[in-house]
Amino acid sequence: MKEHSWLCTFITQISLCFCVYLAFNMGDRTESSSRPVETYFMSVAGGFRPENEQTLLLKLMEKVAKVYKVQFVVSISELGENDPLGLNVRYTTKSFKGQRPGSYLKHTKVQYGKTLDIVIVNTELFQGPSAGAIEHQLLWLMKTLEESTSDWRIVVGFHPLLACNGSTEAKDNPLCLHEMFLNHRVDAYLSGHACTEHVHKQSAKQPGNADQPGKGPCLTPIRRIFDQNKEKVNGLLLHRVSSLELVTYSINLEGDVAHKIELQQSGREAM
Repeated sequence: MKEHSWLCTFITQISLCFCVYLAFNMGDRTESSSRPVETYFMSVAGGFRPENEQTLLLKLMEKVAKVYKVQFVVSISELGENDPLGLNVRYTTKSFKGQRPGSYLKHTKVQYGKTLDIVIVNTELFQGPSAGAIEHQLLWLMKTLEESTSDWRIVVGFHPLLACNGSTEAKDNPLCLHEMFLNHRVDAYLSGHACTEHVHKQSAKQPGNADQPGKGPCLTPIRRIFDQNKEKVNGLLLHRVSSLELVTYSINLEGDVAHKIELQQSGREAM
């Protein structure tokens, strides 16, 4: 009888231990599955491409979007809705957004309550003769950045960014936005053309070499201006956003990662 009682007690203890172990493991799995995932989005440069290049890019976009569950796509183009890349997209997702640069703000949630603001600016207006249109765009941009409370801020425009380096000739050039971006904690600038060191130093009357149509786009970290000649890849950019870092992968048409840029919330950047 004592032996039977001891055996029942032993089995009960083992069962209790197993139940506790199972409860802990189920809790871990539930916590892991409910943990916020990182946010992915893509950026591409529109424009005309040879048919074979456009086909490769469209297939690459589709593959990357499916693998990384891309939430949206930023298409940087002068042509807007008539852009040949947008017209020939062979897949549609709820998250696909091809946007022509203009007065547009996208507010996105990322991990742990953090947020990302993507501010799209119509830099075409900066090339025109209308001082009123330029002033309106600059005022909208400054107001938007001042009111932003997001942890990550990216500005998008077709033309390259000018640092201008205090040049008297460049003082009134509307593309000299680097100082404004620094003052308003902008993390990066996305453009259809490269913001190379050469571009930063050239005449403000020649704000960018509209070379290599259909190549790019380019991402310029605001807190560090560097030569991006080697950064421009014919393909797309895949952006991974978390609460602590923003990583941009430059992917060529063959699907290879050519390089990456890492931005940390602390303001440190790494290549």
